Amino acid sequence: MPSLKDVQVKIAAVKKTKQITKAMNMVASAKLRNAQSRIERFRPYADKFYEMLGSLAAGADSSIHPLLERREVVKNSLVVLITSDRGLCGAFNGGLVHTAMKLAQRKQAEGKTVKFVCVGKKGRDAVRKSPYELLAAYADQMGTFDYSLAAKLGQEVIGGFVQGEFDEVDLVFGKFVNIGRQDPTQLTVLPMASEPEEKEQTGPTSEYLYEPSVEGLLAQLLPRFVNVQLYRGLLDTSASEHAARMRAMDNATKNCDEMVNTLTLVYNKARQASITRELMDIVGGTEALKG
Repeated sequence: MPSLKDVQVKIAAVKKTKQITKAMNMVASAKLRNAQSRIERFRPYADKFYEMLGSLAAGADSSIHPLLERREVVKNSLVVLITSDRGLCGAFNGGLVHTAMKLAQRKQAEGKTVKFVCVGKKGRDAVRKSPYELLAAYADQMGTFDYSLAAKLGQEVIGGFVQGEFDEVDLVFGKFVNIGRQDPTQLTVLPMASEPEEKEQTGPTSEYLYEPSVEGLLAQLLPRFVNVQLYRGLLDTSASEHAARMRAMDNATKNCDEMVNTLTLVYNKARQASITRELMDIVGGTEALKG
């Protein structure tokens, strides 16, 4: 049976931990509102951009722009992994790293050389421990990033693809569905599909008239399309990180309450046992004096 002082120290430590987890939950909740607002505002633009560019690329020859080129032999593959810089968000980063490593293993089994570009410390640290080459890492960016980070990533990705350093590019990020669900998602960025994804038609389709030529528009819009996909991945991951951390800290706070209740019962039992021993000593002493 632990001493009363040991139990009191443990109860005080758990209560202090609860204060920390509760404060972190409130901070994550405040940051989530901002991050959720950003991704919800950006998604309609990204969806419409993809719809329009998919329609444009569907009627174009893949040879008119390097980003539409599908190479016959794919030797080098790049994976852009977006994670958080900080932990304490449950299994969020672990799920992203697991998805990226499974993708890399599958591509390596196909005879491809896999390389990584990482945004976030957690992904960077995981890739450094893996057998795959880390081309570039962007740490301490997820807290204050803007579109310029996506543009910088896009420039590096597009430059490597056009120069033949890698033949395909995949993006792994955390898709924000809601506060309780964040899905690790893999998306092929390059080469861009020349045909849009098939979707069920619920109404009349739109036909676009382009001015100037399709080739001129693709030259301007395809690099921007890559940047938009990367920026969407950054926004989704940011919102998912804060949601996962808020949920993890909420669970930690509840666990602290349960531990305090358990330790309080242990303290009461130890206190009662101490009182019982003292009474037995008193009674034993009294009987001894009578004898």
